[in-house]
Amino acid sequence: MAKRKKTKSKSERISFKLGTSKRNRKRNAAQYSPGLIGILKVSAVVCIFAAIGLLFYFAGKYVKSAKPVGTGPLELVNVPEWVSEELKAKVYAAAGGRTFRLDGEVAQLVAENLASVAWLRQVKVQTTHNSVQVNTEFRKPLALVKLGLHKSYVDAEQVVLDFVAVPNLPIVRIKGLSVTTRVPAAGQVWQKDDLTAAVAILARLDRMDKLVTPDKPLLYEIDSIDVSNFNGLQDGRAAHIVLYAKDNTEIIWGAEIGTWQRYLEAPDDEKLAKLYGYYKECGTLLNGARYINLRDPQETIPLPIDKY
Repeated sequence: MAKRKKTKSKSERISFKLGTSKRNRKRNAAQYSPGLIGILKVSAVVCIFAAIGLLFYFAGKYVKSAKPVGTGPLELVNVPEWVSEELKAKVYAAAGGRTFRLDGEVAQLVAENLASVAWLRQVKVQTTHNSVQVNTEFRKPLALVKLGLHKSYVDAEQVVLDFVAVPNLPIVRIKGLSVTTRVPAAGQVWQKDDLTAAVAILARLDRMDKLVTPDKPLLYEIDSIDVSNFNGLQDGRAAHIVLYAKDNTEIIWGAEIGTWQRYLEAPDDEKLAKLYGYYKECGTLLNGARYINLRDPQETIPLPIDKY
């Protein structure tokens, strides 16, 4: 009878496999050189330090962002000398105050708030490390219009400005405007023929003051300009436009600028030369004459400013 092969038990097979696995691991471990193991250790250390560095970096960013935002004053830059404290206060109030948080959104917020102020144009706002700076151009009022209890200014572009006291400017009152249903809102252009005629003359006088009499502007002695007879609506033979000095002296201008030939009057430049020639000779428009007639052309008049 043939002998039966002896079979191994299950526990013996498992033990044999485990033993084989251990021998394989020892054999594989022996294959790695000491240099390779050292490189792996160094790489592990570098990764640990890199992870620690990233941790500190993000922690630092978090600390910076968590710092409290500082505050600073609102500063108006390049403000003209004639701007009054009352007008400045109006700008501060419209901006939202005099002190602001110096964060990234404040410049846009202030610029949006000031966009509604008719007195300002080309508003630029920037935030510095310690303030909020507003660099803007102020509209300069040239004339005052009173209709009933309502008072408003207009500038050389006929933009309506709400009334604020500006005592350091020679602002002339316009009288005799034709009946109007309403005054445009502040910031809008007031399109009106008789108003346009008055503003055009005052703008010429303002330019002449800067060029010819900057130390003693003539406009400071003008009280009002009357356009009630604009285009001769009341009396075709009378002067269409008359200015009045502070002592009520009449300064007879005549027709609106650009129409002197139609009415056989002196050219506009000649009228200006005559008025400023008289002003420079006498030193004032006040207390010297009952009226100053600029309408009539003259063959010989002093023209110290003939290029204007």
